[in-house]
Amino acid sequence: MNLSSSNLERLLTTSDPVAVDDLYEEACRQRDAVYGRKVFMRGLIEVSSHCRNNCLYCGLRRDMKCERYRLSKEQILHCCRTGYGLGFRTFVMQGGEDGWMTDERVCDIVRAVKAEFPDCAVTLSLGERGRESFARLREAGADRYLLRHETADPAHYARLHPAEMRFEHRMQCLQDLRELGFQVGAGFMVGSPDQSIATLMKDLEFIDRFRPEMVGIGPFIPAAGTPFEHEPAGSVELTLRLLAIIRIMHPHVLLPATSALGTLHPQGRERAIRAGANVVMPNLSPQDTRALYSIYNNKLATGSEAAESAADIRARMKAIGMEVPTERGDYQGTKNQASVQ
Repeated sequence: MNLSSSNLERLLTTSDPVAVDDLYEEACRQRDAVYGRKVFMRGLIEVSSHCRNNCLYCGLRRDMKCERYRLSKEQILHCCRTGYGLGFRTFVMQGGEDGWMTDERVCDIVRAVKAEFPDCAVTLSLGERGRESFARLREAGADRYLLRHETADPAHYARLHPAEMRFEHRMQCLQDLRELGFQVGAGFMVGSPDQSIATLMKDLEFIDRFRPEMVGIGPFIPAAGTPFEHEPAGSVELTLRLLAIIRIMHPHVLLPATSALGTLHPQGRERAIRAGANVVMPNLSPQDTRALYSIYNNKLATGSEAAESAADIRARMKAIGMEVPTERGDYQGTKNQASVQ
């Protein structure tokens, strides 16, 4: 499929349903050629709702007056034990940029998880840290690190973040993670305030150049109490097209069907799989903390998002012709060396 700039813009804006169907069909063909008809489950553990940052879009931003929590090492291990029994072989520990989550504490948790579950992958998503910090986490056994770039346009980045957060530092973090040997995840919100087709084209150019092992994208959903609380949500349809384009551009990528899609559309995650995605991330967090990790309005936290609904996830995927194997679901491409530049 032609992925020239002019054709990409056409695919993002066309009202031709045949062209869109062809896009999804090609994305699935590319995915199946690499991974087969497999959807990989990751167990999401939301380890802390504390955050030092004040990102304008996030319901956990520093200025929010909300109930906060942190999970202990034992609570995290309990989540992993539950997930392992349900067939999860990757655990994703996600949280705000919480100063309490020191290198020592995070490394201790990672080592404990790897010791008890040596056949599992550990993914971290704890925001920006220094290169030495990332190196310690890697040495402790962390396999993957997710850090959405949010936007590849510096001016747009400044629109979404407070002045103390710099686009150049976010890019340096991604470069450090790549050089330290992590499987790296990037990504962005679709429909964030002041986003345009031009900024989305920059995101696609960045992904094509950097070639992260994982790309997480989902529609922007406003969070009550934030500066963007009255902004419209992003488009499910545009998100699906972008998923398909990213799959065709980077056939080996691990591409989640995000909870944000499931929040905006009851079949959002199934539709993402039909557009070329191949990862789902049910929530393994304790029931009493899920509602507290309120990064946006009405975040999906029940039903098939719950760990107890792993069977439902499998049934949903089977209904659309997909298998959910009990395996880590590692990246199948060659080791990426590309830089952010």
